[in-house]
Amino acid sequence: MITIIAGTNRADSMTLRMANLYLKILSSRTDETVQLLSMESHAVWERGADMLELEKKYLIPADKFLIIMPEYNASFPGILKVMMDNSDVKKCWWNKKAMLVGISDGRAGNLRGIEHMTAILHYLKVHVHYNKLILSKINEEISKQGEIIKPETETLIAQQVEDLLRF
Repeated sequence: MITIIAGTNRADSMTLRMANLYLKILSSRTDETVQLLSMESHAVWERGADMLELEKKYLIPADKFLIIMPEYNASFPGILKVMMDNSDVKKCWWNKKAMLVGISDGRAGNLRGIEHMTAILHYLKVHVHYNKLILSKINEEISKQGEIIKPETETLIAQQVEDLLRF
């Protein structure tokens, strides 16, 4: 199973649009179960019933993760880190695989956040794929409706999806 994580709880985010785009593409290219975990709708700041249900449904059964992260203060949103910190690390993360997508409205495409998350995932014994997609000026790449604007971006996403499926 592949779990796509939209790494922000901000309402109506470009991150969630990207996650839905990846969900659509991945679902059309594999028979494997692909699901989307949106941080918008889950109480992850404590290890309560909602967090336990999130683990059971999205994290523990996943073999692979596609984590899409916006840039927040030269890193990624704290809500994503809190979710990871409150999860059962051994059951949710150890010896699984991950692929990363960084997005920003600026020029660096959340490069620092991708590097930060890579270090954290390595600590959690997650195998991180080398194809890390960095999307700068995201509002010029993806429309408000969640459609790809530039053909080059479509090519990069398609290659990353194929890499994830082979990973």
